Amino acid sequence: MLTKQLANQIVEQTMIRLNRNINVMDTNGMILASGDQDRVESIHEGAVHVAKTNKPLWITEKNSHKWPGSKPGINMPVYFQQHLIAIIGISGSPSALKDVATLLQLTTEMLIHQSLIVSKSEWKRKMKEMVFEELISSKTYPPVLYERLERLGFPLQSPFVTILLELPLTSTHYHGAVQQLEDYFDHEDVLVGHYQLNELFILTADIKIEEVHKKIEKLPTFLQKNLSVRLGVGKPVETIEEVQQSFQTAKLALQYGHPSNKITFFEEVEVLSLLKKSNSTEAKQFSNRVLQDLDEKYCNTLFEYFKCDQQLSICAQGLSIHRHTLTYRLKKIHDITGYNPYIFQDALVLQLALWVNE
Repeated sequence: MLTKQLANQIVEQTMIRLNRNINVMDTNGMILASGDQDRVESIHEGAVHVAKTNKPLWITEKNSHKWPGSKPGINMPVYFQQHLIAIIGISGSPSALKDVATLLQLTTEMLIHQSLIVSKSEWKRKMKEMVFEELISSKTYPPVLYERLERLGFPLQSPFVTILLELPLTSTHYHGAVQQLEDYFDHEDVLVGHYQLNELFILTADIKIEEVHKKIEKLPTFLQKNLSVRLGVGKPVETIEEVQQSFQTAKLALQYGHPSNKITFFEEVEVLSLLKKSNSTEAKQFSNRVLQDLDEKYCNTLFEYFKCDQQLSICAQGLSIHRHTLTYRLKKIHDITGYNPYIFQDALVLQLALWVNE
């Protein structure tokens, strides 16, 4: 459990503050790190005694003969979660080191605790990313995958929903974002991790769809202090084996969602994704025929108009124009294309052409 690297860090950190020689031994008494490099990988008999008794040992000039190779000082047991994992020794007169030795013991336990907790957290995060990669790429799931899910505490209870977060390519906050997301979901049944380049994933399980949606809707606001993100939300699925479908639809949501939208649900772009899968040449010809020579201003007006469910006041407000100006633009679109945005059938054609054009 205690590595040489960590033992060396403990020696370096404590010797700077105490200006005394420090030894870190494993539970077999072998010196893993020391201010005296010649003693590294030798057996410290005093540490062997501490490991057997679980009690501090004072070695003085008078009793040092009992522990060959040991020098005067105090040797203390070091615990992690009530288990002996190391012995820490400080050289010098025991009577002068009593208070210092206790402080050294506590400091060492704190350093080890912090290091092991971080290591455990990093291992768990890597495991989540590896499991997610298997879930979305494997054709068949081996038994070990289910064992890993169980070790991670991830329930195999539906519904399962995949959410992809797209971060700016220039962002350097990936690690921090993962931690933020884990804190945001507050130990709920989710897998969170880094997927690729500038994307993070969230996989939820056993959380009602309504609750997932509430969480998602608040997420951009939660993250916006440090990160600008776009979210693509895949369709819910009923089994862990269908997570691949949820993932693919989340990617489509990101791909076909409008860049200005913070959140895109797959259901919002499902028709568009079907159009894109059809013959691209024919689809493009259809779009060009319908939209004619509409410039960016009119296309943006149509986009906002449909986004607002054809509500003129809300659309005008969104575009920061007068309602009469909006009415004029819609009439102009009708004149140019021959399709009337106010009529459902014509509006549907315009919407499809606009989607293909995007």
